[in-house]
Amino acid sequence: MSWSASEIAALATKAARGAGAPAGQAARFGEAAAFCLMTGGAPAALEAALAAVPAGGPVLDLPAALDGIIARQGGELRSDAPAILIRAYVAVLPFAADATETGHGRWKIMVDLTRPSPRPTPRRISGCDGLIACMSELAARTFVPESEASRAAGAGAGLNDND
Repeated sequence: MSWSASEIAALATKAARGAGAPAGQAARFGEAAAFCLMTGGAPAALEAALAAVPAGGPVLDLPAALDGIIARQGGELRSDAPAILIRAYVAVLPFAADATETGHGRWKIMVDLTRPSPRPTPRRISGCDGLIACMSELAARTFVPESEASRAAGAGAGLNDND
């Protein structure tokens, strides 16, 4: 089965929320995940990033670190996150930015706030069925449980389901 980049981004965002990431960090992970897969990145790196969420990891750490670097209009990033994931987070920034690995988990991040980021042409993504299953399971944690109490509170069609 194949997926659009926007479907992957939405599912990855929900998965990160289900894993415990705050909304902003989850949204940034969703964009980075879609970019990563569109450019041939390994689904295993994304699964590992989601698995690390409760204790930290790139989903929680990379956005904050990059925000500090952006505020200084460039600088050094120290991270043990997979290279493909760091490059994806940098690539989806709304302005031109580049990440160059300098060795031992260090990266030089250059930003140009005056130029928009080039965007790749979205394409269909396939070959990541295991990742999709993992993300779907995590995303399901965000659903309201089906119960009389949730229906009485207005979930779904509430108590007035007459189709």
